[in-house]
Amino acid sequence: MLKDKLKEDMKNALKSGDSAKRTLLGMVMASIKNKELEKRGKLIKTITDPVQLEAESQLDEQETMDVLASEVKRRRDSVSEFEKGGRPELAESERAEAEALMAYLPEQMSDDALRALVQKAISSSGATSVKDMGKVMSAVKEEIKGTADGQRVSAMVKELLK
Repeated sequence: MLKDKLKEDMKNALKSGDSAKRTLLGMVMASIKNKELEKRGKLIKTITDPVQLEAESQLDEQETMDVLASEVKRRRDSVSEFEKGGRPELAESERAEAEALMAYLPEQMSDDALRALVQKAISSSGATSVKDMGKVMSAVKEEIKGTADGQRVSAMVKELLK
């Protein structure tokens, strides 16, 4: 499981003295824990058994990947902000962190495969203009599941709906 792999890699980074990787994975694990606590908060109203509550509040594989994808997106956004602010050393640091986290996500979909998927969604949803972008995005979102960045998908949909 992805969460176990992250924990193991964090432990190995701690043992090997790789403080940058340990810190990065520690932040990711904290984000995962926060998401689990958020999920627990929603479930506590309906589940009274503490053992069942603990089990139900654990993130599944897809939810863990979503947290990782969110962390990658956060770092990519930071890269552009740091570059705009004239801080290339911080931008490079964020870029390296994003690349390190990408290793835990599934291989990213190629542009050709993404284009085919978006075209299929456009034809099946009957979209004709950018106004119908929401229909296409919701259809594509189910198919990509962490294999393509939302900004890439959005740009592709806009390009094909012009």
